[in-house]
Amino acid sequence: MNPTLPPDAPDTTAPLSSTGQQQAAVRDLLTSCVHCGLCLEVCPTYQLSGDENNSPRGRLRLWREEAEGRLAADAWTAQYTEECVGCLACESACPANVPYGEILEQTRHAHVHGHRSQVPLSLRMIAQLVRCPRLFQAALLPARWLRSLGWWRHRQVFPGQPAVLESTANYARRLMTIHRPTGPRVALLTGCLMEALFREINFATVRVLIENNVQVIVPDDQGCCGAFQEHLGLDGIEAMRERNRTAFSANEVEAVVCNSSGCGLALSKGMTGQIPIRDVTSFLGELNLVTRLRSTNETRVYVDLPCHLVHGQKQPGIPDRVLDATGYRWELAPMARDCCGSGGTYHLQKPETSRDMLARKSAFLNTAAGDPVILATSNHVCLMQWHSAGHAGLVTRPYQVRHVIQLLDPGEDFTIRRSSATV
Repeated sequence: MNPTLPPDAPDTTAPLSSTGQQQAAVRDLLTSCVHCGLCLEVCPTYQLSGDENNSPRGRLRLWREEAEGRLAADAWTAQYTEECVGCLACESACPANVPYGEILEQTRHAHVHGHRSQVPLSLRMIAQLVRCPRLFQAALLPARWLRSLGWWRHRQVFPGQPAVLESTANYARRLMTIHRPTGPRVALLTGCLMEALFREINFATVRVLIENNVQVIVPDDQGCCGAFQEHLGLDGIEAMRERNRTAFSANEVEAVVCNSSGCGLALSKGMTGQIPIRDVTSFLGELNLVTRLRSTNETRVYVDLPCHLVHGQKQPGIPDRVLDATGYRWELAPMARDCCGSGGTYHLQKPETSRDMLARKSAFLNTAAGDPVILATSNHVCLMQWHSAGHAGLVTRPYQVRHVIQLLDPGEDFTIRRSSATV
């Protein structure tokens, strides 16, 4: 069904048509589904379409029939594979522990490599850029500058004031010199898009960690986690994973912390058995956090849980003690564990379906209590998706989007004063 993969293709993205032991292993994965149907209740594409082929159970059946030769390479199979948002809610619901995400990643790669699915040229170009972090950051320097001045308006780019020139690595070194924390020592994954465009979130992460007496190391030679390539089914993931293994293993740290749940999940696949990969909110939840003191007002925070945090990393959510430490009145958003439709690159490839998913989730903001209303989450691509709800007319009242780490942030004044925080 598919040609042989190039030498640098990772094992986890091998084609479904491979032979011998690999073929048997893939067939075992495909046959592990017990057809109970519990995945139908949580699958966003099935909920929207009512088409079982557009569900995890349906896709697994199509992939299995092709793998076993009962179904020729069919346009339907490629179509329904492309329709999957990759939220992994089915994995949480599955009583048979079917590794749906692993199978999806293999299938996407096989379809792209076999020319059954086409990745737009623009996304292929971005995929090449993110493999060279410094080049990607340089390419987006004008965008950082415009954001820092408040002049860039885009339906998916939320407001912020990122540093235009200073890197997160240099900023962390400066703050470490000023505050000299003595607690746990961690490395921070800065991410490709986060560092290139939303750098203010990385800076806030450094401030929050150091204020809570955490030593922060930011390796200069780290690279993209590979999530972008995974979502698109492209080659080169193993080389990116090896780069990060080398970069992070060179530092004596207790964990690598990530402020993007999707990046954290992707990084963990390449660091298995080495350094623990921790979502920054989960890591902070184990500390005696400095609590922000807020004046009594009508601000209300609604917390959405990224799919790759709860379904991918298998975390119960963002710890209550972390959310309490923000000092705001907060509650989980309705449908907090359902997909917002961002799906890594899904919102770019399937904008209409993505918008339909967001419409269901974001409607509550129109009548939600609070003034101002803040939608908070812990994944930057989800923040982009939530921000777009206003531009798309799905939410017609003012609201803000914030990363949870920003709600804990001591602010820029912390850069020049010594911290008295203790763990």
